[in-house]
Amino acid sequence: MRWQGRRGSTNIEDRRRGGSKRVGGIGGVAGILILLAGWYFGIDTSQFVDLDGSGANVQSSAQITPADERAAQFVSVTLADTEEVWDDVFARQVGRAYTAPTLVLFKGQTQSACGGASAATGPFYCPPEQKAFLDTAFFTTLENRLGAKGDFAAAYVVAHEVAHHVQNELGILGQANQLRARMNEADSNAMSVRIELQADCFSGIWARAAQERFGSLERGDIAEAMNAAAAIGDDTLQRNAGQAVRPHTFTHGTSAQRQRWFARGLESGQLADCDTFSASQL
Repeated sequence: MRWQGRRGSTNIEDRRRGGSKRVGGIGGVAGILILLAGWYFGIDTSQFVDLDGSGANVQSSAQITPADERAAQFVSVTLADTEEVWDDVFARQVGRAYTAPTLVLFKGQTQSACGGASAATGPFYCPPEQKAFLDTAFFTTLENRLGAKGDFAAAYVVAHEVAHHVQNELGILGQANQLRARMNEADSNAMSVRIELQADCFSGIWARAAQERFGSLERGDIAEAMNAAAAIGDDTLQRNAGQAVRPHTFTHGTSAQRQRWFARGLESGQLADCDTFSASQL
Protein backbone atom coordinates (compact mmCIF):
# COMPACT_ATOMS: atom_id res chain seq x y z
CA MET A 1 0.00 0.00 0.00
CA ARG A 2 1.33 3.45 -0.95
CA TRP A 3 0.95 5.63 2.11
CA GLN A 4 4.28 7.31 2.92
CA GLY A 5 4.43 11.05 2.49
CA ARG A 6 0.68 11.52 2.23
CA ARG A 7 -1.76 13.65 4.22
CA GLY A 8 -2.66 12.43 7.67
CA SER A 9 -5.84 12.98 9.66
CA THR A 10 -6.18 15.44 12.53
CA ASN A 11 -9.00 13.35 14.04
CA ILE A 12 -6.58 11.31 16.14
CA GLU A 13 -6.31 11.40 19.92
CA ASP A 14 -2.95 10.09 21.10
CA ARG A 15 -2.98 8.72 24.66
CA ARG A 16 0.16 6.60 24.39
CA ARG A 17 2.37 8.76 26.61
CA GLY A 18 -0.19 9.56 29.25
CA GLY A 19 -2.88 12.22 29.01
CA SER A 20 -4.37 13.10 25.65
CA LYS A 21 -3.06 14.95 22.65
CA ARG A 22 -4.06 15.13 19.01
CA VAL A 23 -1.77 14.09 16.19
CA GLY A 24 -1.85 14.30 12.44
CA GLY A 25 0.13 15.45 9.43
CA ILE A 26 2.15 13.58 6.89
CA GLY A 27 2.54 9.88 7.48
CA GLY A 28 0.46 6.81 7.04
CA VAL A 29 -1.57 4.02 8.48
CA ALA A 30 -4.17 1.87 6.77
CA GLY A 31 -7.13 0.10 8.13
CA ILE A 32 -8.95 -3.16 8.34
CA LEU A 33 -11.05 -4.69 10.97
CA ILE A 34 -10.69 -6.92 13.92
CA LEU A 35 -12.85 -6.76 17.01
CA LEU A 36 -12.52 -10.52 17.07
CA ALA A 37 -8.88 -10.71 17.85
CA GLY A 38 -10.22 -11.18 21.36
CA TRP A 39 -11.22 -14.71 20.41
CA TYR A 40 -7.56 -15.51 19.98
CA PHE A 41 -6.97 -14.47 23.57
CA GLY A 42 -10.16 -16.11 24.83
CA ILE A 43 -11.99 -12.78 25.22
CA ASP A 44 -15.28 -11.81 23.58
CA THR A 45 -14.79 -8.23 22.38
CA SER A 46 -18.19 -7.87 20.71
CA GLN A 47 -19.32 -6.02 23.84
CA PHE A 48 -17.42 -2.96 22.71
CA VAL A 49 -19.72 -2.45 19.76
CA ASP A 50 -22.85 -1.94 21.80
CA LEU A 51 -22.12 -1.22 25.47
CA ASP A 52 -22.97 2.16 26.88
CA GLY A 53 -21.64 3.72 30.05
CA SER A 54 -19.01 6.19 31.14
CA GLY A 55 -15.29 6.19 31.60
CA ALA A 56 -12.41 8.57 32.07
CA ASN A 57 -9.75 9.00 29.45
CA VAL A 58 -7.04 7.42 31.56
CA GLN A 59 -3.83 6.19 29.97
CA SER A 60 -0.79 4.72 31.65
CA SER A 61 2.57 5.70 30.20
CA ALA A 62 4.28 3.05 28.10
CA GLN A 63 7.44 2.79 26.05
CA ILE A 64 6.83 3.93 22.48
CA THR A 65 8.89 2.00 19.96
CA PRO A 66 9.81 3.04 16.39
CA ALA A 67 7.23 0.48 15.22
CA ASP A 68 4.58 2.25 17.31
CA GLU A 69 5.49 5.59 15.74
CA ARG A 70 5.34 4.14 12.25
CA ALA A 71 1.96 2.59 13.06
CA ALA A 72 0.65 5.94 14.31
CA GLN A 73 1.62 7.67 11.08
CA PHE A 74 0.21 4.84 9.02
CA VAL A 75 -3.11 5.02 10.88
CA SER A 76 -3.22 8.78 10.43
CA VAL A 77 -2.94 8.49 6.65
CA THR A 78 -5.42 5.62 6.45
CA LEU A 79 -7.93 7.51 8.57
CA ALA A 80 -7.55 10.54 6.30
CA ASP A 81 -8.31 8.30 3.32
CA THR A 82 -11.48 6.99 4.98
CA GLU A 83 -12.61 10.56 5.64
CA GLU A 84 -12.34 11.54 1.97
CA VAL A 85 -13.91 8.31 0.74
CA TRP A 86 -16.90 8.41 3.07
CA ASP A 87 -17.42 12.14 2.47
CA ASP A 88 -17.86 11.29 -1.20
CA VAL A 89 -19.95 8.14 -0.66
CA PHE A 90 -22.36 9.94 1.67
CA ALA A 91 -22.71 12.85 -0.76
CA ARG A 92 -23.47 10.54 -3.71
CA GLN A 93 -25.36 7.66 -2.12
CA VAL A 94 -26.90 9.06 1.09
CA GLY A 95 -27.47 12.66 0.13
CA ARG A 96 -26.04 14.24 3.25
CA ALA A 97 -22.75 15.09 4.90
CA TYR A 98 -20.57 12.56 6.66
CA THR A 99 -19.23 13.28 10.15
CA ALA A 100 -15.86 11.59 10.70
CA PRO A 101 -15.02 9.70 13.92
CA THR A 102 -12.04 10.23 16.20
CA LEU A 103 -9.48 7.46 16.44
CA VAL A 104 -7.87 6.99 19.86
CA LEU A 105 -4.35 5.58 19.87
CA PHE A 106 -3.18 4.00 23.11
CA LYS A 107 -0.43 1.71 24.36
CA GLY A 108 -1.15 -0.80 27.11
CA GLN A 109 -4.51 0.29 28.44
CA THR A 110 -7.02 3.13 28.49
CA GLN A 111 -10.68 3.78 29.26
CA SER A 112 -13.68 4.45 27.05
CA ALA A 113 -17.40 5.01 27.53
CA CYS A 114 -17.74 1.36 26.50
CA GLY A 115 -15.39 0.07 29.19
CA GLY A 116 -11.69 -0.62 29.58
CA ALA A 117 -9.40 -1.17 26.62
CA SER A 118 -6.15 -3.12 26.55
CA ALA A 119 -3.92 -4.95 24.12
CA ALA A 120 -6.02 -8.09 24.70
CA THR A 121 -9.33 -6.50 23.70
CA GLY A 122 -8.23 -5.66 20.18
CA PRO A 123 -9.44 -2.62 18.20
CA PHE A 124 -13.06 -1.58 18.77
CA TYR A 125 -15.58 1.18 18.08
CA CYS A 126 -17.47 2.88 20.91
CA PRO A 127 -20.79 4.34 19.64
CA PRO A 128 -21.55 6.73 22.56
CA GLU A 129 -18.25 8.55 22.00
CA GLN A 130 -18.13 8.05 18.23
CA LYS A 131 -14.53 6.97 18.66
CA ALA A 132 -12.50 3.98 17.50
CA PHE A 133 -9.80 2.63 19.86
CA LEU A 134 -6.54 1.05 18.73
CA ASP A 135 -3.42 -0.12 20.56
CA THR A 136 -0.57 0.52 18.14
CA ALA A 137 1.09 -2.71 19.29
CA PHE A 138 -1.88 -4.59 17.83
CA PHE A 139 -0.37 -4.54 14.36
CA THR A 140 2.48 -6.69 15.67
CA THR A 141 -0.08 -9.15 17.05
CA LEU A 142 -1.93 -9.06 13.76
CA GLU A 143 1.15 -10.07 11.82
CA ASN A 144 3.05 -12.32 14.21
CA ARG A 145 0.27 -14.10 16.12
CA LEU A 146 -2.72 -13.96 13.77
CA GLY A 147 -0.73 -14.44 10.57
CA ALA A 148 -2.18 -11.41 8.75
CA LYS A 149 0.83 -9.65 7.23
CA GLY A 150 1.18 -6.48 5.19
CA ASP A 151 0.19 -2.83 5.33
CA PHE A 152 -3.17 -3.44 3.70
CA ALA A 153 -4.08 -6.06 6.28
CA ALA A 154 -3.58 -3.34 8.88
CA ALA A 155 -5.55 -0.90 6.74
CA TYR A 156 -8.44 -3.35 6.70
CA VAL A 157 -8.54 -3.23 10.51
CA VAL A 158 -8.80 0.54 10.56
CA ALA A 159 -11.37 0.56 7.77
CA HIS A 160 -13.48 -2.00 9.62
CA GLU A 161 -13.68 0.11 12.78
CA VAL A 162 -14.50 3.20 10.72
CA ALA A 163 -17.20 1.11 9.01
CA HIS A 164 -18.87 0.65 12.40
CA HIS A 165 -18.95 4.44 12.65
CA VAL A 166 -20.55 4.57 9.20
CA GLN A 167 -23.21 2.16 10.50
CA ASN A 168 -23.69 4.45 13.48
CA GLU A 169 -24.02 7.51 11.22
CA LEU A 170 -26.66 5.71 9.14
CA GLY A 171 -28.64 4.69 12.24
CA ILE A 172 -28.06 1.00 11.53
CA LEU A 173 -25.89 0.24 14.55
CA GLY A 174 -28.29 1.75 17.07
CA GLN A 175 -31.31 -0.09 15.66
CA ALA A 176 -29.47 -3.41 15.52
CA ASN A 177 -28.22 -3.11 19.08
CA GLN A 178 -31.70 -2.21 20.34
CA LEU A 179 -32.95 -5.43 18.80
CA ARG A 180 -30.05 -7.39 20.30
CA ALA A 181 -30.95 -6.12 23.78
CA ARG A 182 -34.33 -7.91 23.52
CA MET A 183 -32.97 -11.16 22.11
CA ASN A 184 -31.68 -14.33 23.70
CA GLU A 185 -27.96 -14.96 23.51
CA ALA A 186 -27.98 -17.08 20.36
CA ASP A 187 -30.14 -14.62 18.42
CA SER A 188 -28.10 -11.69 19.70
CA ASN A 189 -24.92 -13.37 18.48
CA ALA A 190 -26.52 -13.96 15.08
CA MET A 191 -27.44 -10.28 14.85
CA SER A 192 -23.88 -9.35 15.82
CA VAL A 193 -22.60 -11.46 12.92
CA ARG A 194 -24.75 -9.44 10.50
CA ILE A 195 -23.44 -6.19 11.98
CA GLU A 196 -19.83 -7.30 11.57
CA LEU A 197 -20.26 -8.68 8.06
CA GLN A 198 -21.83 -5.43 6.94
CA ALA A 199 -18.79 -3.61 8.35
CA ASP A 200 -16.61 -5.94 6.27
CA CYS A 201 -18.67 -5.08 3.19
CA PHE A 202 -18.32 -1.36 3.91
CA SER A 203 -14.56 -1.94 4.26
CA GLY A 204 -14.63 -3.36 0.74
CA ILE A 205 -16.38 -0.21 -0.49
CA TRP A 206 -13.59 1.83 1.08
CA ALA A 207 -10.88 -0.30 -0.55
CA ARG A 208 -12.45 0.14 -3.99
CA ALA A 209 -12.82 3.89 -3.57
CA ALA A 210 -9.30 4.27 -2.14
CA GLN A 211 -7.85 2.72 -5.27
CA GLU A 212 -10.03 4.82 -7.57
CA ARG A 213 -9.39 8.06 -5.67
CA PHE A 214 -5.78 7.73 -4.52
CA GLY A 215 -4.28 4.84 -6.50
CA SER A 216 -2.88 3.65 -3.18
CA LEU A 217 -3.29 -0.11 -3.65
CA GLU A 218 -0.35 -2.18 -4.81
CA ARG A 219 -0.19 -5.67 -6.21
CA GLY A 220 -1.06 -8.16 -3.48
CA ASP A 221 -2.92 -5.68 -1.25
CA ILE A 222 -6.37 -7.21 -1.79
CA ALA A 223 -4.89 -10.64 -1.07
CA GLU A 224 -3.55 -9.23 2.22
CA ALA A 225 -7.01 -7.98 3.18
CA MET A 226 -8.63 -11.30 2.24
CA ASN A 227 -6.02 -13.15 4.28
CA ALA A 228 -6.72 -10.88 7.25
CA ALA A 229 -10.46 -11.48 6.91
CA ALA A 230 -9.79 -15.23 6.93
CA ALA A 231 -7.44 -14.99 9.92
CA ILE A 232 -10.07 -13.32 12.09
CA GLY A 233 -13.08 -15.45 11.21
CA ASP A 234 -14.80 -16.89 14.29
CA ASP A 235 -14.20 -20.46 13.21
CA THR A 236 -10.49 -19.88 12.54
CA LEU A 237 -9.94 -17.97 15.78
CA GLN A 238 -11.64 -20.67 17.83
CA ARG A 239 -9.56 -23.41 16.22
CA ASN A 240 -6.33 -21.46 16.70
CA ALA A 241 -7.22 -20.91 20.35
CA GLY A 242 -7.57 -24.68 20.79
CA GLN A 243 -11.34 -24.46 21.16
CA ALA A 244 -14.09 -26.47 19.53
CA VAL A 245 -15.86 -24.61 16.73
CA ARG A 246 -19.24 -23.52 18.11
CA PRO A 247 -21.33 -21.69 15.48
CA HIS A 248 -23.96 -20.55 17.99
CA THR A 249 -21.25 -18.49 19.73
CA PHE A 250 -20.08 -16.73 16.56
CA THR A 251 -20.29 -12.93 16.78
CA HIS A 252 -18.34 -11.85 13.68
CA GLY A 253 -18.82 -14.55 11.06
CA THR A 254 -16.74 -17.33 9.60
CA SER A 255 -13.58 -16.73 7.60
CA ALA A 256 -15.43 -17.50 4.35
CA GLN A 257 -18.28 -15.13 5.22
CA ARG A 258 -15.94 -12.29 6.08
CA GLN A 259 -14.05 -12.72 2.84
CA ARG A 260 -17.29 -12.95 0.84
CA TRP A 261 -18.79 -9.74 2.20
CA PHE A 262 -15.55 -7.78 1.90
CA ALA A 263 -15.38 -8.91 -1.74
CA ARG A 264 -19.01 -7.86 -2.31
CA GLY A 265 -18.31 -4.31 -1.18
CA LEU A 266 -15.09 -4.23 -3.20
CA GLU A 267 -16.86 -5.36 -6.38
CA SER A 268 -19.98 -3.21 -5.97
CA GLY A 269 -19.01 0.00 -4.22
CA GLN A 270 -22.68 0.47 -3.28
CA LEU A 271 -24.06 0.72 0.25
CA ALA A 272 -27.30 -0.96 -0.83
CA ASP A 273 -25.42 -4.13 -1.76
CA CYS A 274 -24.13 -4.48 1.81
CA ASP A 275 -27.53 -5.20 3.39
CA THR A 276 -26.57 -8.23 5.46
CA PHE A 277 -29.75 -7.87 7.54
CA SER A 278 -32.02 -8.81 4.63
CA ALA A 279 -29.74 -11.52 3.27
CA SER A 280 -31.21 -15.01 3.49
CA GLN A 281 -27.75 -16.52 3.27
CA LEU A 282 -24.59 -14.99 4.66
